[in-house]
Amino acid sequence: MMPEISLNVLDVAENSTRAGASLVTITVEADTSKDTLTIVIDDNGCGMTPEQVEHVTDPFFTTRKTRRVGLGVPFFKLAAEMSGGSFSITSEPGVGTTVTAVFGLSHVDRMPLGDMTSTMHSLITMHEDTDFLYRYTYDGDSFELSTAEMREVLGGVSFNEPEVSQYIREFLRENEAEVTRGRTI
Repeated sequence: MMPEISLNVLDVAENSTRAGASLVTITVEADTSKDTLTIVIDDNGCGMTPEQVEHVTDPFFTTRKTRRVGLGVPFFKLAAEMSGGSFSITSEPGVGTTVTAVFGLSHVDRMPLGDMTSTMHSLITMHEDTDFLYRYTYDGDSFELSTAEMREVLGGVSFNEPEVSQYIREFLRENEAEVTRGRTI
């Protein structure tokens, strides 16, 4: 199992890019009044058939030809359920896929959220052909990062340019710190 939730997010978002998504929306929402941490990864990739959705949480099912097991989604599901939460996948061929994992926020078996700044920074800089919309909320306080909006401002400058890459990392880190006000998830 992965040691932090952010690595599960990275794995599922990588699946989205491999599925040809031009937009991946990632939402992280901590709500202490409901005692939940909700992670939603939504994409407009190629989608899956009902049969694929039915089998995607089976570790011995994968659509890849390079290996015979796919552990990312089954581990993500297990992690959510072990914390008293839930897990669901909805998908439609030609439309996209939505993965939702709800964790018991204060549950003793919930793994830490981890380094979402590094996860999002890696996704954005490694997949410049994909737009990402990232929403991070803690008890109603939130921020959002849209690479589509950033592209308009940058006018063709790569996210991998050192100054741009550093700006993205700092934007994510500073806004997360402001929203959480020192509280950890």
